[in-house]
Amino acid sequence: MDEQQILIGLDYSVASKEVIEILIEAADDNDIFMEIARSNTNRPEILELLYEHPETPAEVKSLISGSLHLPAKTASAVAKMEKPKEVRVQNILQKIQTLSVSERVQLAMKGSREVRGILIKDTNKLVMLSVLDNQKITDTEIELIARSRSINEEALRKITKNREWLKNYAIVHALVTNPKTPPGISVGMVGELKTKDLIILEKNKNVPEVIRGATKRLLQARKPK
Repeated sequence: MDEQQILIGLDYSVASKEVIEILIEAADDNDIFMEIARSNTNRPEILELLYEHPETPAEVKSLISGSLHLPAKTASAVAKMEKPKEVRVQNILQKIQTLSVSERVQLAMKGSREVRGILIKDTNKLVMLSVLDNQKITDTEIELIARSRSINEEALRKITKNREWLKNYAIVHALVTNPKTPPGISVGMVGELKTKDLIILEKNKNVPEVIRGATKRLLQARKPK
């Protein structure tokens, strides 16, 4: 699969069984079950995977049951299939580690919050940055990423290019106070901060001197004359 196909997003009808397994295992939105089912009417192995999963909504199982002529599952059978959360999370981690770069990129763009939290730490830059292209990513997640001191600098650069995210004060504050944010970028956002936050920032030894200097000048300019 070439890079152009990767960046277009994930086509459920051609996604590998491994990627779909992770998507449904970590699903935080029931709509994804129906989307996968409707996109894979000619792939019995995917339909069976959905049918066997305890979290698959009843309407999706009913659709699959009619297509594959399978019997409806009893509540006790479904209960036996459910896994403890710790086991489920470990399974997701292990499965992600077996995926190719292109599969991880696709997963990053469509996966749930749980999956995004794993892939934002991926050592491959393309995978990591693709998490930020996930349409379901929230401002809260972006703020956490912007505050992280272990995040790749490229992720911080990408966040600063999104005007919608920069409308969120908490995200701007996180970027300015994060030592990993390139000074050439964060210095231009100092003026967005509230005076009370500037007072704290001026004394923050973790941020570059250029940021503290800009903060000091701004505080002086804001003093009543």
